[in-house]
Amino acid sequence: MKLNRAAVRTAILLALLQPALPPALMAHRPVEHARGHAPHPALWKLSKGPSTIYLFGTIHALPPHFEWETPQLRAAFAQSDRLVLEAVIDQDAGKSAAALMRIGMPASPLPPLADRIAPKYRPALAGMIAKSAVPAATLNAMKTWAAGMLLFGTTVQSLGVSSADGVEERLKAEFRATGKPVEGLETLEQQLGFFDTLTEPQQRDFLESVVDQKGNDAADFGKMLGAWSHGDEKGISASFDKDMKKSDVLRTVLIARRDQHWADAIVSRLGQPGTQFVAVGAGHLVGPDSVQAMLAKLGYKAERVE
Repeated sequence: MKLNRAAVRTAILLALLQPALPPALMAHRPVEHARGHAPHPALWKLSKGPSTIYLFGTIHALPPHFEWETPQLRAAFAQSDRLVLEAVIDQDAGKSAAALMRIGMPASPLPPLADRIAPKYRPALAGMIAKSAVPAATLNAMKTWAAGMLLFGTTVQSLGVSSADGVEERLKAEFRATGKPVEGLETLEQQLGFFDTLTEPQQRDFLESVVDQKGNDAADFGKMLGAWSHGDEKGISASFDKDMKKSDVLRTVLIARRDQHWADAIVSRLGQPGTQFVAVGAGHLVGPDSVQAMLAKLGYKAERVE
């Protein structure tokens, strides 16, 4: 089957450049800061000898003009020699589409996408497909997780948020403007590979979570964004737990396993002299499986400095 590669390139970029949030939390309208409440997102620091690492939780897509930088954060940017993100994708549509085609296509045909989920979700799936940039035939030809990722990405277009306004894009611009390198903890292929380790039933749970949009999502996202912008760890954790608690497997694969890998990488980076600014999705820095919790198991304590 000939796939619509232009549509796939657009959709995969939208999916990968959005927050690593439970899909239901993304169905919202943008919110603004409450009046009189200046933002102060949480920032941590750990040091070893001549090495210092700042650890910052991000929101990958934000409403336009949503301000979050603080004097403390700007000082940390200035002190840092390099920026380290989850992955450096940089809008490379061709590379993204090629990776998805390589990893997201099954070895043998699967049933149509609608037949892979419970009947109660099928009307909503049909509506999503109709609004998406990807033909139904293309989605039907893909692995379940890959189709779910594309549908998630295409729906974000109508939500009033953009990765261009997200934290990572601003950080990359600021560091590159001063000639500082930008690096990734993972590659694009590794990010896709985490989904590819899911069993077919687990992939179908993921697709259903993408399709299952709740009526209170605007309020949920508003709470999460407000908690993040004001450094409320418990509030961020509560927002993520609401959806992630539905699947321990998704939490293990997409959160805990990656957090352990990142903690190992951060400890390794502590062997390098200088200062590094590590920025990953905010959901990875809260709760019992957080990067800080994994660092603590390795004997390192990240101190909150804002």
